[in-house]
Amino acid sequence: MFDNLSVKLDRAFKTLKGQGSITEINVASTVKEIRRALIDADVNYKVAKEVTDSIKQKALGRDVLIAVSPGQLLTKIVAEELTLLMGETNVPIDLTGNPNTILISGLQGSGKTTFSGKLANQLKKQGRTVLLAACDVYRPAAIDQLKVLGEQIGVEVYTEPDEKDPVKIAKNAVKYAKDQGKKSLIIDTAGRLAVDEKMMEEIAAIKKAIDPSETLFVVDSMTGQDAVNTAAAFNERLDFDGVVLTKLDGDTRGGAALSIRKEVTKPIKYISTGEKMDAIDLFHPDRMANRILGMGDVVSLVEKAQQTFDQEEARRINKKIKKNQFGFDDFLSQMEQIKKMGNLKDLMGMIPGVGKAIKDIDIDDDSLKPIEAIIKSMTPKERENPDIINGSRRQRIAKGSGTSVNQVNQLLKQFEQMRKMMKTMNKMGGAKALSNLMR
Repeated sequence: MFDNLSVKLDRAFKTLKGQGSITEINVASTVKEIRRALIDADVNYKVAKEVTDSIKQKALGRDVLIAVSPGQLLTKIVAEELTLLMGETNVPIDLTGNPNTILISGLQGSGKTTFSGKLANQLKKQGRTVLLAACDVYRPAAIDQLKVLGEQIGVEVYTEPDEKDPVKIAKNAVKYAKDQGKKSLIIDTAGRLAVDEKMMEEIAAIKKAIDPSETLFVVDSMTGQDAVNTAAAFNERLDFDGVVLTKLDGDTRGGAALSIRKEVTKPIKYISTGEKMDAIDLFHPDRMANRILGMGDVVSLVEKAQQTFDQEEARRINKKIKKNQFGFDDFLSQMEQIKKMGNLKDLMGMIPGVGKAIKDIDIDDDSLKPIEAIIKSMTPKERENPDIINGSRRQRIAKGSGTSVNQVNQLLKQFEQMRKMMKTMNKMGGAKALSNLMR
Protein backbone atom coordinates (compact mmCIF):
# COMPACT_ATOMS: atom_id res chain seq x y z
CA MET A 1 0.00 0.00 0.00
CA PHE A 2 2.73 2.48 0.98
CA ASP A 3 5.16 1.66 -1.85
CA ASN A 4 4.85 5.06 -3.57
CA LEU A 5 5.09 6.96 -0.29
CA SER A 6 8.14 4.91 0.77
CA VAL A 7 9.92 5.68 -2.51
CA LYS A 8 9.21 9.41 -2.25
CA LEU A 9 10.31 9.62 1.38
CA ASP A 10 13.50 7.74 0.53
CA ARG A 11 14.12 10.26 -2.24
CA ALA A 12 13.59 13.10 0.23
CA PHE A 13 16.18 11.68 2.65
CA LYS A 14 18.73 11.41 -0.17
CA THR A 15 18.99 15.19 -0.23
CA LEU A 16 20.79 14.91 3.13
CA LYS A 17 23.25 12.23 1.98
CA GLY A 18 26.81 13.44 2.15
CA GLN A 19 25.81 16.38 4.34
CA GLY A 20 28.02 16.75 7.39
CA SER A 21 25.43 18.52 9.50
CA ILE A 22 21.78 19.50 9.69
CA THR A 23 21.19 23.11 8.64
CA GLU A 24 18.07 25.18 8.17
CA ILE A 25 18.62 25.12 4.40
CA ASN A 26 19.02 21.36 3.86
CA VAL A 27 16.27 20.52 6.36
CA ALA A 28 13.84 22.95 4.67
CA SER A 29 14.51 21.28 1.31
CA THR A 30 14.01 17.77 2.74
CA VAL A 31 10.89 18.69 4.71
CA LYS A 32 9.36 20.21 1.58
CA GLU A 33 9.80 16.87 -0.22
CA ILE A 34 8.33 14.98 2.76
CA ARG A 35 5.26 17.25 2.77
CA ARG A 36 4.81 16.73 -0.96
CA ALA A 37 5.07 12.95 -0.48
CA LEU A 38 2.41 12.98 2.25
CA ILE A 39 0.01 15.10 0.18
CA ASP A 40 0.54 12.80 -2.82
CA ALA A 41 -0.39 9.93 -0.50
CA ASP A 42 -3.77 11.70 0.00
CA VAL A 43 -3.02 12.97 3.50
CA ASN A 44 -5.01 16.10 4.34
CA TYR A 45 -2.90 19.22 3.59
CA LYS A 46 -3.41 20.67 7.07
CA VAL A 47 -2.29 17.40 8.70
CA ALA A 48 0.72 17.11 6.35
CA LYS A 49 1.77 20.67 7.20
CA GLU A 50 1.45 20.11 10.97
CA VAL A 51 3.55 16.93 10.76
CA THR A 52 6.30 18.43 8.60
CA ASP A 53 6.45 21.61 10.71
CA SER A 54 7.01 19.40 13.77
CA ILE A 55 9.68 17.38 11.91
CA LYS A 56 11.50 20.58 10.96
CA GLN A 57 11.37 21.95 14.49
CA LYS A 58 12.68 18.71 16.02
CA ALA A 59 15.42 18.32 13.39
CA LEU A 60 16.81 21.80 13.92
CA GLY A 61 16.66 21.34 17.67
CA ARG A 62 18.86 18.24 17.73
CA ASP A 63 22.60 17.81 17.53
CA VAL A 64 23.88 15.22 15.07
CA LEU A 65 25.93 12.56 16.82
CA ILE A 66 29.26 11.54 15.29
CA ALA A 67 27.99 8.00 14.66
CA VAL A 68 24.69 9.16 13.12
CA SER A 69 24.36 10.90 9.76
CA PRO A 70 21.87 13.75 9.20
CA GLY A 71 19.83 11.44 6.94
CA GLN A 72 19.64 8.77 9.65
CA LEU A 73 18.63 11.32 12.27
CA LEU A 74 15.86 12.75 10.09
CA THR A 75 14.60 9.23 9.31
CA LYS A 76 14.32 8.60 13.05
CA ILE A 77 12.44 11.88 13.58
CA VAL A 78 10.05 11.12 10.69
CA ALA A 79 9.42 7.64 12.15
CA GLU A 80 8.56 9.23 15.51
CA GLU A 81 6.19 11.75 13.89
CA LEU A 82 4.42 9.15 11.73
CA THR A 83 3.97 6.99 14.85
CA LEU A 84 2.44 9.94 16.71
CA LEU A 85 0.23 10.74 13.73
CA MET A 86 -1.15 7.19 13.60
CA GLY A 87 -1.77 6.90 17.34
CA GLU A 88 1.50 5.99 19.15
CA THR A 89 0.44 2.57 20.48
CA ASN A 90 -1.88 -0.30 19.62
CA VAL A 91 -5.31 -0.05 21.26
CA PRO A 92 -6.86 -3.52 21.79
CA ILE A 93 -10.59 -4.15 21.49
CA ASP A 94 -12.70 -4.48 24.62
CA LEU A 95 -13.48 -8.16 25.22
CA THR A 96 -15.53 -7.70 28.40
CA GLY A 97 -19.21 -8.54 28.71
CA ASN A 98 -21.38 -11.65 28.78
CA PRO A 99 -21.36 -12.15 25.91
CA ASN A 100 -18.72 -9.73 24.66
CA THR A 101 -20.59 -7.99 21.82
CA ILE A 102 -18.85 -6.37 18.85
CA LEU A 103 -20.92 -4.24 16.46
CA ILE A 104 -19.54 -3.92 12.92
CA SER A 105 -20.54 -0.82 10.95
CA GLY A 106 -19.42 0.89 7.76
CA LEU A 107 -20.14 1.87 4.18
CA GLN A 108 -21.49 -0.37 1.46
CA GLY A 109 -18.69 -2.44 -0.07
CA SER A 110 -16.14 -1.63 2.63
CA GLY A 111 -15.56 -5.31 3.46
CA LYS A 112 -17.55 -5.56 6.72
CA THR A 113 -18.80 -9.12 6.22
CA THR A 114 -15.36 -10.47 5.29
CA PHE A 115 -13.80 -8.65 8.25
CA SER A 116 -16.47 -10.08 10.58
CA GLY A 117 -15.40 -13.56 9.51
CA LYS A 118 -11.71 -12.73 9.96
CA LEU A 119 -12.28 -11.32 13.44
CA ALA A 120 -14.36 -14.36 14.43
CA ASN A 121 -11.56 -16.62 13.19
CA GLN A 122 -8.93 -14.70 15.18
CA LEU A 123 -10.99 -14.74 18.40
CA LYS A 124 -11.65 -18.46 17.95
CA LYS A 125 -7.90 -19.09 17.67
CA GLN A 126 -7.52 -17.25 20.98
CA GLY A 127 -9.76 -19.90 22.59
CA ARG A 128 -13.00 -17.93 22.62
CA THR A 129 -16.37 -19.41 21.60
CA VAL A 130 -17.76 -17.09 18.93
CA LEU A 131 -21.16 -16.44 17.34
CA LEU A 132 -21.65 -14.44 14.15
CA ALA A 133 -24.99 -12.66 13.66
CA ALA A 134 -26.33 -11.69 10.21
CA CYS A 135 -28.18 -8.36 10.57
CA ASP A 136 -27.99 -7.21 6.95
CA VAL A 137 -31.59 -7.68 5.83
CA TYR A 138 -31.18 -5.62 2.65
CA ARG A 139 -28.51 -7.45 0.67
CA PRO A 140 -29.75 -11.01 -0.03
CA ALA A 141 -26.24 -12.39 -0.56
CA ALA A 142 -24.98 -10.96 2.77
CA ILE A 143 -26.54 -13.69 4.92
CA ASP A 144 -25.33 -16.43 2.56
CA GLN A 145 -21.84 -14.90 2.49
CA LEU A 146 -21.66 -14.88 6.28
CA LYS A 147 -22.87 -18.50 6.40
CA VAL A 148 -20.16 -19.57 3.96
CA LEU A 149 -17.49 -17.76 6.00
CA GLY A 150 -18.83 -19.25 9.25
CA GLU A 151 -18.69 -22.75 7.79
CA GLN A 152 -15.17 -22.11 6.49
CA ILE A 153 -13.82 -21.15 9.94
CA GLY A 154 -16.08 -23.40 12.02
CA VAL A 155 -18.11 -20.63 13.69
CA GLU A 156 -21.90 -20.71 14.15
CA VAL A 157 -23.94 -18.03 12.36
CA TYR A 158 -27.20 -16.71 13.84
CA THR A 159 -29.84 -15.79 11.23
CA GLU A 160 -33.55 -15.00 11.11
CA PRO A 161 -34.43 -15.19 7.38
CA ASP A 162 -38.05 -14.09 7.85
CA GLU A 163 -37.36 -11.16 10.18
CA LYS A 164 -36.87 -7.77 8.51
CA ASP A 165 -36.07 -5.71 11.60
CA PRO A 166 -32.28 -5.73 12.22
CA VAL A 167 -32.75 -4.31 15.73
CA LYS A 168 -34.86 -7.34 16.75
CA ILE A 169 -32.39 -9.76 15.13
CA ALA A 170 -29.50 -8.15 17.02
CA LYS A 171 -31.34 -8.33 20.37
CA ASN A 172 -32.32 -11.96 19.76
CA ALA A 173 -28.72 -12.79 18.77
CA VAL A 174 -27.46 -11.40 22.10
CA LYS A 175 -29.98 -13.57 24.00
CA TYR A 176 -29.08 -16.65 21.93
CA ALA A 177 -25.33 -16.09 22.45
CA LYS A 178 -25.88 -15.80 26.21
CA ASP A 179 -28.05 -18.93 26.34
CA GLN A 180 -25.45 -20.90 24.36
CA GLY A 181 -22.57 -19.70 26.55
CA LYS A 182 -20.75 -17.89 23.72
CA LYS A 183 -17.94 -15.61 24.86
CA SER A 184 -18.04 -13.30 21.84
CA LEU A 185 -20.82 -12.14 19.51
CA ILE A 186 -19.95 -10.31 16.28
CA ILE A 187 -22.87 -8.50 14.65
CA ASP A 188 -22.52 -7.84 10.92
CA THR A 189 -24.78 -4.96 9.82
CA ALA A 190 -25.87 -3.59 6.45
CA GLY A 191 -23.68 -1.12 4.63
CA ARG A 192 -25.06 2.39 4.67
CA LEU A 193 -24.29 5.86 3.38
CA ALA A 194 -23.64 8.70 5.83
CA VAL A 195 -26.21 10.81 3.93
CA ASP A 196 -28.94 8.15 4.33
CA GLU A 197 -30.68 9.41 7.46
CA LYS A 198 -32.98 6.39 7.83
CA MET A 199 -30.11 3.90 7.68
CA MET A 200 -28.00 5.98 10.08
CA GLU A 201 -30.90 6.02 12.55
CA GLU A 202 -31.14 2.25 12.22
CA ILE A 203 -27.47 1.53 13.10
CA ALA A 204 -27.76 3.98 16.02
CA ALA A 205 -30.87 2.08 17.19
CA ILE A 206 -29.04 -1.27 16.99
CA LYS A 207 -26.21 0.12 19.12
CA LYS A 208 -28.63 1.52 21.69
CA ALA A 209 -30.58 -1.76 21.87
CA ILE A 210 -27.62 -4.10 22.45
CA ASP A 211 -25.12 -1.74 24.16
CA PRO A 212 -22.03 -3.40 22.57
CA SER A 213 -18.70 -3.47 24.38
CA GLU A 214 -17.04 -2.52 21.11
CA THR A 215 -18.27 -0.69 18.00
CA LEU A 216 -15.94 -0.85 15.01
CA PHE A 217 -16.13 1.27 11.87
CA VAL A 218 -14.86 -0.60 8.79
CA VAL A 219 -13.48 1.60 6.03
CA ASP A 220 -12.04 0.82 2.60
CA SER A 221 -8.54 2.35 2.66
CA MET A 222 -8.57 2.63 -1.14
CA THR A 223 -11.06 5.53 -0.88
CA GLY A 224 -8.29 7.75 0.51
CA GLN A 225 -9.27 11.05 2.09
CA ASP A 226 -12.97 10.29 1.49
CA ALA A 227 -12.57 7.48 4.06
CA VAL A 228 -11.55 10.06 6.68
CA ASN A 229 -14.54 12.28 5.90
CA THR A 230 -16.94 9.33 6.06
CA ALA A 231 -15.45 8.15 9.35
CA ALA A 232 -16.01 11.60 10.83
CA ALA A 233 -19.68 11.58 9.73
CA PHE A 234 -20.26 8.10 11.20
CA ASN A 235 -18.49 8.99 14.42
CA GLU A 236 -20.83 11.93 15.01
CA ARG A 237 -23.80 9.55 14.99
CA LEU A 238 -22.32 6.35 16.41
CA ASP A 239 -19.38 7.44 18.57
CA PHE A 240 -17.58 4.24 17.55
CA ASP A 241 -14.61 2.85 19.50
CA GLY A 242 -12.18 2.12 16.71
CA VAL A 243 -11.44 1.92 12.99
CA VAL A 244 -10.71 -1.08 10.78
CA LEU A 245 -8.81 -0.41 7.54
CA THR A 246 -9.55 -2.98 4.82
CA LYS A 247 -8.03 -3.64 1.38
CA LEU A 248 -4.57 -2.52 2.45
CA ASP A 249 -3.13 -4.79 -0.24
CA GLY A 250 -4.84 -2.74 -2.96
CA ASP A 251 -3.46 0.03 -5.15
CA THR A 252 -3.99 2.82 -2.66
CA ARG A 253 -2.03 5.87 -1.56
CA GLY A 254 -2.51 5.25 2.15
CA GLY A 255 -3.75 8.69 3.21
CA ALA A 256 -6.57 7.20 5.28
CA ALA A 257 -4.20 5.10 7.39
CA LEU A 258 -1.94 8.07 8.00
CA SER A 259 -4.50 10.73 8.90
CA ILE A 260 -7.70 9.06 10.12
CA ARG A 261 -6.46 8.86 13.73
CA LYS A 262 -5.58 12.56 13.76
CA GLU A 263 -8.83 13.77 12.22
CA VAL A 264 -11.36 11.44 13.86
CA THR A 265 -9.52 11.00 17.19
CA LYS A 266 -10.38 7.29 17.25
CA PRO A 267 -7.69 4.59 17.10
CA ILE A 268 -7.12 2.24 14.18
CA LYS A 269 -7.49 -1.19 15.79
CA TYR A 270 -7.17 -3.63 12.87
CA ILE A 271 -5.86 -3.75 9.34
CA SER A 272 -7.09 -6.26 6.80
CA THR A 273 -5.60 -7.48 3.53
CA GLY A 274 -6.92 -9.94 0.96
CA GLU A 275 -9.73 -12.45 1.25
CA LYS A 276 -8.05 -15.16 3.34
CA MET A 277 -9.51 -15.57 6.82
CA ASP A 278 -6.13 -15.17 8.52
CA ALA A 279 -5.29 -11.92 6.66
CA ILE A 280 -5.98 -9.67 9.64
CA ASP A 281 -3.53 -7.86 11.94
CA LEU A 282 -3.65 -5.64 14.98
CA PHE A 283 -2.61 -2.12 14.01
CA HIS A 284 0.67 -0.97 15.57
CA PRO A 285 1.52 2.65 14.62
CA ASP A 286 5.25 2.29 15.35
CA ARG A 287 5.56 -0.86 13.24
CA MET A 288 3.62 0.70 10.36
CA ALA A 289 5.86 3.79 10.48
CA ASN A 290 8.95 1.55 10.26
CA ARG A 291 7.49 -0.30 7.28
CA ILE A 292 6.69 2.96 5.48
CA LEU A 293 10.31 4.07 5.94
CA GLY A 294 11.70 0.74 4.70
CA MET A 295 12.93 -0.22 8.17
CA GLY A 296 11.00 -3.50 8.20
CA ASP A 297 8.76 -4.99 10.86
CA VAL A 298 10.57 -7.92 12.43
CA VAL A 299 8.31 -7.99 15.51
CA SER A 300 5.17 -8.59 13.41
CA LEU A 301 7.02 -11.18 11.33
CA VAL A 302 8.01 -13.10 14.48
CA GLU A 303 4.46 -12.86 15.84
CA LYS A 304 3.05 -14.26 12.60
CA ALA A 305 5.54 -17.12 12.77
CA GLN A 306 4.63 -17.86 16.39
CA GLN A 307 0.93 -17.96 15.53
CA THR A 308 1.45 -20.19 12.49
CA PHE A 309 4.24 -22.62 13.31
CA ASP A 310 3.51 -25.73 15.28
CA GLN A 311 5.92 -26.01 18.24
CA GLU A 312 5.99 -29.80 18.14
CA GLU A 313 6.77 -29.71 14.43
CA ALA A 314 9.51 -27.13 15.08
CA ARG A 315 11.14 -29.42 17.67
CA ARG A 316 10.98 -32.35 15.25
CA ILE A 317 12.60 -30.30 12.47
CA ASN A 318 15.28 -29.01 14.86
CA LYS A 319 16.23 -32.57 15.82
CA LYS A 320 16.56 -33.54 12.15
CA ILE A 321 18.74 -30.50 11.46
CA LYS A 322 21.03 -31.42 14.36
CA LYS A 323 21.40 -34.94 12.98
CA ASN A 324 21.86 -33.56 9.44
CA GLN A 325 18.75 -35.49 8.32
CA PHE A 326 16.72 -32.55 6.97
CA GLY A 327 15.01 -33.78 3.80
CA PHE A 328 12.60 -32.54 1.13
CA ASP A 329 9.54 -33.71 3.08
CA ASP A 330 10.65 -31.44 5.93
CA PHE A 331 11.28 -28.62 3.46
CA LEU A 332 7.78 -29.06 2.00
CA SER A 333 6.30 -28.95 5.49
CA GLN A 334 8.10 -25.67 6.22
CA MET A 335 6.88 -24.19 2.93
CA GLU A 336 3.29 -24.97 3.88
CA GLN A 337 3.78 -23.23 7.23
CA ILE A 338 5.21 -20.13 5.52
CA LYS A 339 2.30 -19.97 3.06
CA LYS A 340 -0.12 -19.89 6.00
CA MET A 341 1.59 -16.74 7.29
CA GLY A 342 0.26 -14.66 4.38
CA ASN A 343 1.36 -12.99 1.16
CA LEU A 344 5.04 -13.71 0.39
CA LYS A 345 5.89 -10.19 -0.77
CA ASP A 346 4.31 -8.68 2.36
CA LEU A 347 6.29 -11.08 4.56
CA MET A 348 9.57 -10.27 2.79
CA GLY A 349 8.79 -6.56 3.12
CA MET A 350 8.85 -6.98 6.91
CA ILE A 351 12.57 -7.80 6.76
CA PRO A 352 14.64 -4.60 7.18
CA GLY A 353 16.12 -3.44 3.87
CA VAL A 354 14.29 -6.04 1.77
CA GLY A 355 11.14 -3.98 1.11
CA LYS A 356 12.95 -1.44 -1.08
CA ALA A 357 14.90 -4.14 -2.90
CA ILE A 358 11.79 -6.05 -3.99
CA LYS A 359 9.37 -3.14 -4.57
CA ASP A 360 9.51 -3.58 -8.39
CA ILE A 361 9.61 -7.38 -8.32
CA ASP A 362 6.38 -9.31 -8.78
CA ILE A 363 6.38 -12.05 -6.12
CA ASP A 364 3.35 -14.27 -6.48
CA ASP A 365 2.40 -17.04 -4.04
CA ASP A 366 2.12 -19.26 -7.13
CA SER A 367 5.89 -18.94 -7.57
CA LEU A 368 6.26 -21.77 -5.05
CA LYS A 369 4.14 -24.18 -7.11
CA PRO A 370 6.97 -25.38 -9.44
CA ILE A 371 9.08 -26.19 -6.35
CA GLU A 372 6.20 -28.12 -4.80
CA ALA A 373 5.62 -29.97 -8.08
CA ILE A 374 9.30 -30.98 -8.28
CA ILE A 375 9.37 -32.26 -4.69
CA LYS A 376 6.09 -34.17 -5.08
CA SER A 377 7.45 -35.83 -8.24
CA MET A 378 10.24 -37.41 -6.19
CA THR A 379 9.91 -40.84 -4.60
CA PRO A 380 9.77 -41.02 -0.78
CA LYS A 381 13.34 -42.36 -0.82
CA GLU A 382 14.56 -39.46 -2.99
CA ARG A 383 12.89 -36.87 -0.74
CA GLU A 384 14.53 -38.44 2.30
CA ASN A 385 17.96 -38.72 0.70
CA PRO A 386 18.42 -36.26 -2.22
CA ASP A 387 22.02 -37.43 -2.75
CA ILE A 388 20.75 -40.46 -4.68
CA ILE A 389 19.12 -38.31 -7.38
CA ASN A 390 21.28 -38.96 -10.47
CA GLY A 391 20.85 -37.79 -14.06
CA SER A 392 18.10 -40.23 -15.09
CA ARG A 393 16.15 -39.53 -11.90
CA ARG A 394 16.39 -35.79 -12.57
CA GLN A 395 14.94 -36.26 -16.05
CA ARG A 396 12.07 -38.32 -14.62
CA ILE A 397 11.35 -35.73 -11.91
CA ALA A 398 11.40 -32.88 -14.47
CA LYS A 399 8.99 -34.73 -16.74
CA GLY A 400 6.67 -35.64 -13.85
CA SER A 401 6.55 -32.09 -12.50
CA GLY A 402 6.18 -30.30 -15.83
CA THR A 403 9.46 -28.44 -15.29
CA SER A 404 12.93 -28.55 -16.86
CA VAL A 405 15.98 -30.52 -15.77
CA ASN A 406 17.67 -27.15 -15.22
CA GLN A 407 14.96 -26.18 -12.70
CA VAL A 408 15.39 -29.51 -10.89
CA ASN A 409 19.18 -29.03 -10.81
CA GLN A 410 18.77 -25.50 -9.46
CA LEU A 411 16.46 -26.65 -6.65
CA LEU A 412 18.79 -29.49 -5.66
CA LYS A 413 21.76 -27.10 -5.62
CA GLN A 414 19.91 -24.53 -3.48
CA PHE A 415 18.65 -27.24 -1.14
CA GLU A 416 22.20 -28.56 -0.64
CA GLN A 417 23.43 -25.03 0.10
CA MET A 418 20.64 -24.62 2.65
CA ARG A 419 21.55 -27.91 4.34
CA LYS A 420 25.19 -26.82 4.58
CA MET A 421 24.09 -23.51 6.09
CA MET A 422 21.95 -25.34 8.66
CA LYS A 423 24.86 -27.63 9.49
CA THR A 424 27.15 -24.61 9.97
CA MET A 425 24.62 -22.90 12.24
CA ASN A 426 24.23 -26.08 14.24
CA LYS A 427 28.00 -26.32 14.81
CA MET A 428 28.58 -22.65 15.55
CA GLY A 429 25.51 -21.98 17.73
CA GLY A 430 22.51 -19.87 16.79
CA ALA A 431 23.51 -16.24 17.51
CA LYS A 432 27.10 -16.47 16.27
CA ALA A 433 26.06 -18.33 13.12
CA LEU A 434 23.32 -15.84 12.35
CA SER A 435 25.77 -12.97 12.74
CA ASN A 436 28.22 -14.58 10.31
CA LEU A 437 25.48 -15.41 7.78
CA MET A 438 24.19 -11.83 7.82
CA ARG A 439 27.73 -10.56 7.20
